[in-house]
Amino acid sequence: MLVTKETVRLIRGLQARNTTIFVAKARSFSSDVFLTKNGKASNGKEIMKVMDLNVNTGDEITLLVDGSDEKDAIHTLKKFLFNK
Repeated sequence: MLVTKETVRLIRGLQARNTTIFVAKARSFSSDVFLTKNGKASNGKEIMKVMDLNVNTGDEITLLVDGSDEKDAIHTLKKFLFNK
């Protein structure tokens, strides 16, 4: 299991378009993906669950990835969320 806690740098955060891209990337891996914000956790492979977190640029979130391809998954998802 890999866990990282960082500030979202993605422009506009996880609004509709970015959430769709994030979920598609998460679903491309067999590992489980979870996001948490302010103590609320969501399955990173479910669009509506991720949208419910209301993640904006500058928010601190925790990304948790667990599974056989967790290293590749966390690298890809971190690159999307945390790099400008």
